[in-house]
Amino acid sequence: MQTVRRAALLIIDLQNDYFAGGKYPLWNTEQTLANTLDAIAQAHAQNIPVILVQHIAANPASPFFVKDSVGVQIHPQVLAAAPDAPVVVKSHADSFLNTGLGELLGKLEANELLIAGMMTQNCVTHTALSRAADPYQVKVLRDCCATVDAMVHGIALSALGDKVEMVDRQAAFETARG
Repeated sequence: MQTVRRAALLIIDLQNDYFAGGKYPLWNTEQTLANTLDAIAQAHAQNIPVILVQHIAANPASPFFVKDSVGVQIHPQVLAAAPDAPVVVKSHADSFLNTGLGELLGKLEANELLIAGMMTQNCVTHTALSRAADPYQVKVLRDCCATVDAMVHGIALSALGDKVEMVDRQAAFETARG
């Protein structure tokens, strides 16, 4: 008997502090945002649930993602594209650690996790490699991720590709269709 694929799109930390004018702007954020908005549209078209993850710094002295700041807010275009998406709040690099993400994925009966987000070598990698992600077929949407620069992004994707599947957003949704 073939297992029915039930994908969920996880958007990690597309927050204002990572964009121009924020406290820690990253490389390639505008293209990553455009690609991620396209991925959200494709997910909606295929009835694939979208989950947003928001990092709030545990330490109020943190240089960015400070609670109640403009910078900690999820990018407004992401919120507009996925207005009904549940938001998982985290304070660690691993989106599963001390959050309700696993429970939410269980309620959705997800068995495939499509991951997009920031920063490639940190929160994206830690979530993709989390022991809590083991039950899922994990795919990282490489064109929907960004970090401090192209080199770190490339190195992180290369290393992560040894453990999980790397796809661009088009291929992820072709696969998700069956």
